Amino acid sequence: MPLTTSREMFQKAYQGGYAIGAFNVNNMEIIQGITEAAKEENAPLILQVSAGARKYAKHIYLMKLIEAAVEDTGLPICVHLDHGEDFEVCKSCIDGGFTSVMIDGSKHPFEENIRLTREVVEYAHARGVVVEGELGKLAGIEDDVNVSEKDASFTDPKQVEEFVNRTGVDSLAIAIGTSHGAFKFKGEPKLRFDILEEIQKRLPGFPIVLHGASSVIPEYVDMVNRYGGQMPGAKGVPEEMLRRAASMAVCKINIDSDLRLAMTATIRQYFAEHPGDFDPRQYLKPAREAIKTLVKRKLVNVLGCNGKI
Repeated sequence: MPLTTSREMFQKAYQGGYAIGAFNVNNMEIIQGITEAAKEENAPLILQVSAGARKYAKHIYLMKLIEAAVEDTGLPICVHLDHGEDFEVCKSCIDGGFTSVMIDGSKHPFEENIRLTREVVEYAHARGVVVEGELGKLAGIEDDVNVSEKDASFTDPKQVEEFVNRTGVDSLAIAIGTSHGAFKFKGEPKLRFDILEEIQKRLPGFPIVLHGASSVIPEYVDMVNRYGGQMPGAKGVPEEMLRRAASMAVCKINIDSDLRLAMTATIRQYFAEHPGDFDPRQYLKPAREAIKTLVKRKLVNVLGCNGKI
C-alpha cells in the first residue's frame, strides 16, 4: 500500500465521531512502536515530522523508515509536515514525498497568513498533497515552536469561514486552550468547547485539528521524577476532554510530548536498574514497547479510531 493523504481519513473520522492520531516521529524505535500499535488496533495513522526531526534524523532517513513501516504493516499512513514555517520548507517536503503539510502562518497578521497559506495550497494541490493551516496561537515550546503565554490567543470563529474559503486549506488547526510541551496548565485544565462548537456550526463537515494535545500521563511523569528527572507540576489535557473533542469536529489530534515522556521514563528506569549496561538495543527495546503501549491507549481510549480501517 502506498502512502496516502488524510482527506479520506478525515471524511470517515468526521462522520464516525472519532479522530486520527498524528504522532511525531524522530527515529526508528518511535516509528516501530507507533506503527506496530496501529497495526494491532487496525487503525489509520498519521506520522508527522517537525522541523527539528528533519534536522536531527534527516528527511531521507525518516522517509525510508516510514516507507519500510508501510511495507511491513500494510497500513494506510499519511506523512505530514508539522509546523512548516514558510513556503520553502513546505515545498521541500512536498517534493520529497510528504502527502500532507502544515503551513503555520499563525504568527503573521490575518491577511499575510491567508496569502502564505494560499501559496502553499496552490503548490500542494497541484501535486496531490493536502494542506493544514492554523488560526490562533498556542502557548508553549516544542522544537522550533515557542509562543509565550502572553502572546497566545484563541481562534476567532468569525474568521474561520473567510480563512478557509480564501485559502482552500483541507483542515484547520485551532487554539481552544491546548498548548505545546508538558507544562500546559497552571490551574485546572479547560478547553473552550464553545469556540469549537461555533466553528463546527460555521464550517459543517470541515476537519479541525488540535495541536499540543498530549495528556502528560502521570505515571510517566512520576517515573521520570523517580529516576532523576525534574518535572514537578507537569500536567496535560485530560483524555476525556480530547475524546469529547474527537466526537465533534476534531478529526486530527497531535501527540508528541506523551511519546517523549514514555520513552524517556522507560530509558531512565532501565539505566537505574542496569547501571552497567551500554547496549542501545537493551534500553531502546523497552522504550519502543512503552511507545507501543502508549499509542494503543490513545487509539482506543482517546481517539476512538481503532478498528476503522
